[in-house]
Amino acid sequence: MEEKKIDIQSIIGFILIGGILIWMLYTNSLERPQEETNTPASTEEIASPANSNQQLANQNNANTPATDSAAIAQAQSRLGAFGYSATLASAEDNTTVIENDVLRLEVANKGGYIEEAVLKNYKTYDSIPVYLVKDGNAKFNLNFTTTDGRTLDTENLYFEPSISQSGDDQVLSMKLKVSETEYLEFRYALKSGEYMTDFNIRSQGLASTFNASQPINLNWELKGYRHSKSISYENKYTVLAYEYEGDKYDDLGHGDDEETDEDISYIAYKQHFFSSILLTDTPFKNARFQSNNLVEDEEVDTTFTKAFATNLPLELQGGELNYNMNWYYGPTDYKLLKEYDRNLDEIVPLGWGIFGWINKYVFIPFFGFLSGVLPSYGIAIIVMTIVVRIVLSPVTYKSYLSQAKMKVLRPEINEINEKYKDNAMKKQQETMKLYSKAGASPMSGCLPALMQIPIFYALFQFFPSAFQLRQKSFLWADDLSSYDVIAELPFHIPFYGEHVSLFPILASVAIFIYMQMTTGQSMQANQQPGMPNMKFLMYLSPIMMLFFFNNYASGLSLYYFTSNLITIGIMLVIKNVIVDEDKIHAKIQANKAKPKKQNRFTKKMQEMMEQAEEQQKRNKK
Repeated sequence: MEEKKIDIQSIIGFILIGGILIWMLYTNSLERPQEETNTPASTEEIASPANSNQQLANQNNANTPATDSAAIAQAQSRLGAFGYSATLASAEDNTTVIENDVLRLEVANKGGYIEEAVLKNYKTYDSIPVYLVKDGNAKFNLNFTTTDGRTLDTENLYFEPSISQSGDDQVLSMKLKVSETEYLEFRYALKSGEYMTDFNIRSQGLASTFNASQPINLNWELKGYRHSKSISYENKYTVLAYEYEGDKYDDLGHGDDEETDEDISYIAYKQHFFSSILLTDTPFKNARFQSNNLVEDEEVDTTFTKAFATNLPLELQGGELNYNMNWYYGPTDYKLLKEYDRNLDEIVPLGWGIFGWINKYVFIPFFGFLSGVLPSYGIAIIVMTIVVRIVLSPVTYKSYLSQAKMKVLRPEINEINEKYKDNAMKKQQETMKLYSKAGASPMSGCLPALMQIPIFYALFQFFPSAFQLRQKSFLWADDLSSYDVIAELPFHIPFYGEHVSLFPILASVAIFIYMQMTTGQSMQANQQPGMPNMKFLMYLSPIMMLFFFNNYASGLSLYYFTSNLITIGIMLVIKNVIVDEDKIHAKIQANKAKPKKQNRFTKKMQEMMEQAEEQQKRNKK
């Protein structure tokens, strides 16, 4: 066939195409201005809806894909029924913006997904606006098979935008069209002042187009931008979280990980203080999650922390898609997430069991009250610490009283150790008898300390999760949610970093003094063969704290410094004002003179030790 030869049929065809072109241009010139008020074609048009007549004329006179017969044929050949969408004027790489006073979303024509999401009221550690989606770090698409055997991906298809107002809501409809009445629609509705956007996926007239025997897969991927000063600290709290089977919660992302689960209510890509969340009214039947750590070297500056991916098979209802969902792009703020009543507050790591209960019902409300009435968040931390220490002061008193008793008994314990140094069993028996007669026990000092563990652990979880502390300054710390810096180092120290933080140093000194006052005075009396060297632990603990907290939130270090400082003061008062060691000694001697009735447990232990001693003697014989 000779392609360059033109016959009479070709001439007639060109004449017909020319006539159609003239007719379409004429009808467009009559109808296009009215359509443009509801169907903007670019970001610029959304920003300035009142386009000039010249702009409209230029658009109408442009050579659009709808008039290009070669483009129509090519799109139909490649995309089948969905080739129609590629012939519309919206088949361009433009975007449409919907926004309110807190959130700005930019939605792409190609793919119909959110191409950019920025939080207007927040900045990163280096004063850049907080973007959760930008420059291709996120993908959202449907992958499906048509009845004519084509496998298509919405990421590569063009949607037609149409923006409107429904009350106070901005509504953006993105339609992937097969015809004017048949389409796949992504619908976004953004309310004033809200971080939550209504999102619907539905189809109309596509029951005969979707291949019902093949799955329709929803794929959502995101690489989390770094927003905080400490890479390691932010990465520690960056996870993929989800709710399944109604009210069960799980997360992954502490390393490279994969997981599958069923009946998924929401998926959250949590980036410490900011989160991207997809929620659904109709639980996804199953899902496959994947998380990958992108921080290979914490010494090297990085753009992203982790990469998340989720695959969700969607189900057809009567041959059509119909899912009511929501997008949340906003702060990982416990109070804000709690207000939505969708169990989103679970993604804030407040601790499990009693630790989470203490945070939710005690520390969060109390700290919220203090921060509302006091001039700074640093002062609020100090006041809360004082209150906590006062509440726990009776426990501190019990602990110190037990240590004072052990100090009084130290000469007699040393005597027993020397007398039975070659007989460990007998030494333990005599030591227990002395404790029983004197009414003292090493455990009575440990139990009060154990009672404080839930409080300490709850606060350890509370401060890194307290969104209110983000970028709030106090003294030399410019951000209580991140580490403070008093000196930059010209080199990197493993496990410590490239900077010196003062609050961890102060906290370490305070905890060393506290341990010197408590552990130091009784460690010799309590030291038993095979037990850890308490003196070594007394020095190791502050050093570990110094290294561990150098990259942690300065608000947490401020709490521990203040807490230990107050505890030292309380113990000095107890030692010098409340507790009299001479009276304790006299009381112990009086207790030793009284006949002591052993409880069942002590009596049983005594019998077991005596039996073991007799067995030991028989073995020697």
